[in-house]
Amino acid sequence: MNYVILAQAEGGSSTTFFIFLGLMVLVFWLFIIRPQRKRAKDQKDMAESLALGQKVRTIGGIEGIVESVDEKGVVLRVEEGKLRVTKRAIGTQIGEDED
Repeated sequence: MNYVILAQAEGGSSTTFFIFLGLMVLVFWLFIIRPQRKRAKDQKDMAESLALGQKVRTIGGIEGIVESVDEKGVVLRVEEGKLRVTKRAIGTQIGEDED
């Protein structure tokens, strides 16, 4: 008789375990994977939409104006010259009202 009760309790806990595991995967996907994919997509879209004369800020904090764009990189005009950076290094576009 006691063995039957223990077997039922163990069966219930494995079902609970799989439900808990499924919920953890769902939470992980909702709060970590999905937002990261959205940020990566936004970064790629922004890098593809770079235009000449646009003010940008690199991920290192350097601000400049786009002088030329090619497949791999961007040439920025900064105060004391020019810098060549990859498109992935461009962090944000700076609007006219932002300084």
